[in-house]
Amino acid sequence: MLFAILIHGSEASYQALTEEEESALLIRHGRLREELSAEARLGPVMRLQADGARTVRRYKDRVYVTDGPFAETKEQLMGIYVVDCATLDEACEAADRLNFETAVFEVRPLTTFDPGQIAPRHGPGHLGGKPAA
Repeated sequence: MLFAILIHGSEASYQALTEEEESALLIRHGRLREELSAEARLGPVMRLQADGARTVRRYKDRVYVTDGPFAETKEQLMGIYVVDCATLDEACEAADRLNFETAVFEVRPLTTFDPGQIAPRHGPGHLGGKPAA
């Protein structure tokens, strides 16, 4: 069964990580990706960028577009893993391996309607980590 691991956190907290803390975090993420890839159980993994994000809401007949990726909170959706796990407990164990302070991981079963056809492009920030200054 496919599960989404949604990573909610604070960009400010992530940007405040030391190089050592960020390196340990990226190593932890890399190990899980390598392991799940070797088992053919890893789908798309994405790091969502905060710059240029907008929130879109409709109220009555009007559309409101505001700056920012968050809705009334400092935390925001920062990234997504799609994993193939036998059970919800197994998907939660995978999320726990990614854990870092200040983040919340939401694990949800997925139903695939259309897997899509978009091939990933490689450009700035495609390997994860902090965007270049």
